[in-house]
Amino acid sequence: MIARRCQPRLDLVVALVLAGCVSAAWCAVIPPGTVLDTRQEMVRNTGFEPDSLDPSISQTDGSIAILSDVFESLTALDGHDQVVPGMAESWRRVDALTWVFKLRPNAMWSDGTPVTAGDFVYSWRRFLDPRMAAFLASSIGVVVSNGAEIVAGKKPPTALGVRAVDSATLEVTTAVPTPYLPQLLAVPQFAPLPRATIEKLGKDWTKPGNMVSNGPYLLRDWQVNSKVVLVKNPRYWDAPNVVLTRVTYLPVEDATADLKMYQTGENDMTQTLPPGSFQALKAQYPKEIHNSIVFGLRYYALNNNDPLLKDVRVRKALSMVIDRDILATKVTADGQVPAYGLMVKGVVGADVVRYDWAGWPMARRVTEARKLLLEAGVQPGTHLKFTYNASEYHRKVGLFTASEWKTKLGLETEMDSLEFKVLVRRRQDAQYQIARDGWIPFTPDPTGMYTLVRCGSEANDSKYCNRHADDLVHQGELTTDPSKRQALMTEAARLVMEDYPLIPLVQYSVPRLVKPYIGGYDEVNVQDVHRSKDLFIVKH
Repeated sequence: MIARRCQPRLDLVVALVLAGCVSAAWCAVIPPGTVLDTRQEMVRNTGFEPDSLDPSISQTDGSIAILSDVFESLTALDGHDQVVPGMAESWRRVDALTWVFKLRPNAMWSDGTPVTAGDFVYSWRRFLDPRMAAFLASSIGVVVSNGAEIVAGKKPPTALGVRAVDSATLEVTTAVPTPYLPQLLAVPQFAPLPRATIEKLGKDWTKPGNMVSNGPYLLRDWQVNSKVVLVKNPRYWDAPNVVLTRVTYLPVEDATADLKMYQTGENDMTQTLPPGSFQALKAQYPKEIHNSIVFGLRYYALNNNDPLLKDVRVRKALSMVIDRDILATKVTADGQVPAYGLMVKGVVGADVVRYDWAGWPMARRVTEARKLLLEAGVQPGTHLKFTYNASEYHRKVGLFTASEWKTKLGLETEMDSLEFKVLVRRRQDAQYQIARDGWIPFTPDPTGMYTLVRCGSEANDSKYCNRHADDLVHQGELTTDPSKRQALMTEAARLVMEDYPLIPLVQYSVPRLVKPYIGGYDEVNVQDVHRSKDLFIVKH
């Protein structure tokens, strides 16, 4: 399933032809008459320290943003969410399960050797090898035939449904019909990897000076908790159309600090904004403020194995009393939309279904929630523990929900602030009770959201499982009838929602400031993908 598209204007296409850019979909869109700055160096914030710069095991947005600059997969997503050719110059779907990709003849590694179909075979097998313990292998890697069995250790990586027909031709067989495959393959986890370098250097292969890559940029420097510096890759196939020559990524987690750095000129683009600041900053920086609704969900993960939370009545009560309208309009106040289910606006192939009680007056919701807790034997004064990463944004949201639980249900909440990477590990190991969480899938297909609750999924921090719902999703994946598929996906999501495995809060929006001299930034981007390749700096 392909995300929303935005076609370039005719006058921009003419400008691109004059600039020597072969395809409007492949390079930075520079409007006619634009004068570029002589210094094409940009500083941007990822929001977090990269968890890894190894594409196989990376999992956080910050890492994936950097890796999308350093590596390139068969396909790519441009600034408008369009699927465009990457290492593959073309592809075709042979049948419901089989795809063939032709690599471009000038696809090259940064050391000057050619990128081959065999490099993809090696990379994908490595990604799904259970010895790698790759976080995303069980959610996106399993779309490839035999992927689930390989991740589970039931088949060897050599059984994966990917084959090098010749050095420039890759054949991919999927486990189920996957019409959105070209979009999914744009993520760095499906990029080729330099086998010789990895086998020679082991874990050190991702260090500056060691890394061999194939994307528009090279890793020049990585100072932990300080910065990641990239420079233009002269051997990249589309290097003449890459405008930015140097990109520095900052891992600034605190939104207030991020804003101050923007205001003092230390970065050119924030990751987000402090909660409640959007309207004031919109008035102060009307030409620099941007906000996009993203296909993703902010939610609270609930440890379904916790002695208190294993009772569905408790989970339901906690969810019912949170006033998402106040959360969205008064607390975050940045354009996010209240969410009452697993699926959010923008999903393609399922209905967005809300809880029935979402339309009740709050007083009625509180009465029902108190009744549920009483039935579950939970007394006022019971303690909850909420874990979040050290961010003013998440602290403020956490304080709001803690207040809701105290004033409406009489529950006490202990706030536990952790470094982001520590929080991720705690969630994955189920060493928490309630935790701040968020998810932006790689495609708007309902399976992208469903991976949060699928039995055994690495993204399933709640450790929840509903086999019947999983069976419905699998039936939906097998059918080629769009209407039947949508009905099955919708019913599966509805069944899961009735179990309250997590607490949906709001649908993501991405409010940020972007310097007026940064060109190529587009809000029509539900995946929030902004490759440095698509950006440029106007003379200022």
